[in-house]
Amino acid sequence: MAVCVSFMRKLVRRKIFTDDDITETNLNRCLTTLDLIGLGIGSTLGTGIYIVTGQVAKETAGPSVILSFLIAGIASAFAGMCYAEFAARVPRAGSAYVYSYVTVGELMAFVIGWNLLLEYIIGTASVARAWSTYFDSLIDNKIQNFFRENLPMDVTGLSGYPDFFSFCITLLLTGVLCIGVKESTRFNNIFTCVNLLVITYVVICGFFKADLSNWEIEPSKVPEGSKAGSGGFMPFGFSGMMSGAATCFYAYVGFDCIATTGEETKNPQRSIPIGIVVALLVISLAYCSIAAVVTLMCPYYLVDINAPLPFIFDRVGWGVARYIITIGALCGLSTSLLGAMFPLPRVLYAMGSDGLIFRFMAKVSPRFKTPLIGTLVSGVFAGLMAMMFNLDELVDMMSIGTLLAYTLVAICVLILRYEIDDNLPKMNSLVKMSRTSLLDFEKQPFRMSYLIKPPSNSPTEMSAHIAKVSVGVMCVVITGFSAFVIFLDTALMERKVWAIAVATVLGALILLCLTFIICQPQNTSALNFKVPLVPYIPALSCVVNIYLMLKLSAMTWLRFGIWMLIGFAIYFLYGIRNSEEGAKRRLRALPTVTNIDTSTETGPEIEDFSRSSSAIGFNCSEPSDRDDWRKRPINNSEKQPLLGADKND
Repeated sequence: MAVCVSFMRKLVRRKIFTDDDITETNLNRCLTTLDLIGLGIGSTLGTGIYIVTGQVAKETAGPSVILSFLIAGIASAFAGMCYAEFAARVPRAGSAYVYSYVTVGELMAFVIGWNLLLEYIIGTASVARAWSTYFDSLIDNKIQNFFRENLPMDVTGLSGYPDFFSFCITLLLTGVLCIGVKESTRFNNIFTCVNLLVITYVVICGFFKADLSNWEIEPSKVPEGSKAGSGGFMPFGFSGMMSGAATCFYAYVGFDCIATTGEETKNPQRSIPIGIVVALLVISLAYCSIAAVVTLMCPYYLVDINAPLPFIFDRVGWGVARYIITIGALCGLSTSLLGAMFPLPRVLYAMGSDGLIFRFMAKVSPRFKTPLIGTLVSGVFAGLMAMMFNLDELVDMMSIGTLLAYTLVAICVLILRYEIDDNLPKMNSLVKMSRTSLLDFEKQPFRMSYLIKPPSNSPTEMSAHIAKVSVGVMCVVITGFSAFVIFLDTALMERKVWAIAVATVLGALILLCLTFIICQPQNTSALNFKVPLVPYIPALSCVVNIYLMLKLSAMTWLRFGIWMLIGFAIYFLYGIRNSEEGAKRRLRALPTVTNIDTSTETGPEIEDFSRSSSAIGFNCSEPSDRDDWRKRPINNSEKQPLLGADKND
């Protein structure tokens, strides 16, 4: 039993930072707010603008691709605000991985970090593949035809040919990232400005050739046997529009790379939230505008999925626009590729530093101040993925990892907002703590009335526990509700009584859990940025993200499951034993007996500690009775402000 308890404590141990840990870094702090905005925009406005828009419009959503982008943008905005609040709390490299490590625990942090690696690896590979595909379409598919003829690959789930061109592109950008973060962002800013100018040109010129009849195509005019749906604004129905939203979510992936720059930004608590919000506003406006131009200038079923913008301008007789769009596309895809690769080695650096994956990934070049080995390894691996897989398969795999990470970040924001001060990640110099009730330090018996009317206006352990349980139950019910709506949508559309009743009950349970959360007192600690309208925005983020996850194909879930099995094998065979936080806790356990001054302290606390001293001992195992261990008297010189400390650890 003691072994099981010790093992479970390892899974939920939280990372502890001191104030010195927050400011110290081996990386180069040189990025400004403008650099972060450019990085967020550049990493996002690439494949989504020049390829995915046409792909989703023709095959999944039709003209309603605009709504698909809008829904995906809203989900990204909710997630973006959650990321911004975490960045204000914990300005460290690693993004959601570090945020969850100091708030939820080690296992959940590894799950998020492992999913972030999936997101960035697939993101890099898919953008490299898109770059190659787009360039190949401009030269009449000569690259594709050559490799299909000489090196065909007839393997299910893989590309029809090895794309060595995309592999070389990835290696080239990997070299750019290795030479330094400031040089990389300078390259990104120049190409992003060119890309934005081209997008502006496309939107303005495109609306001059807009034809509203392309949103009202009659079913009789849709080519038979073309799998083009039934015409109209939603030719594939509501379900097709939502499936398109799940794929369009890929187009917004990239803004979260801003959150990985916590150790390379001059003022991360201010710059990261501003960068995320401004970048998302610009990105959403660009996507919706381009989607409108594509579907208004050309019937959705005629769009070229490989290069939609040059095709629609050629179709209306504006051939010169093709060359301008090509310049913007290549610039946009280049910055998108750079932005997709940028956060990957930084997450590897954070996880390697913590010992959850192999430590050589955290090695920093003394000359370039970049995680050199992590950058090279991730670049080669992403290049191999780009060479072997198709774009559509890569997009879906990336979406599921991203959606899961966004969901967990939203859950963490909800948990923290109702947490007591002692369990909050905090820095004395950056966060002004709220006054907590004296009830925080008392064990309260549970009463049903506390669900609606808590005993204090400040967070207590009881109110925090109620909020956590309510959040957990709400997420489970949201998953059940989303699955019911997706897989039994026919029964709902036919207005069957039993289906409506089940959906109503599940919806009522979600609202009930949300009501319990709303009634609990929030922590009022001051931050540079806080998510507004809590708990509504994080809860909506969970709803949208979980729904979009369940809309993805079964094959995508199977690939995701294999990825997670590989991750758990690494964690349980290597990470849990080599965890830096575990080593620190074992070291902290060693001096507990030697620091006790029994000549100056007497009483039940010392007696409790003496009884548990044999469990603590002088070995390197974790304390078996932490409550007693925490009660030991310590000298004032031993006290340090801790980030992420949990009084139950």
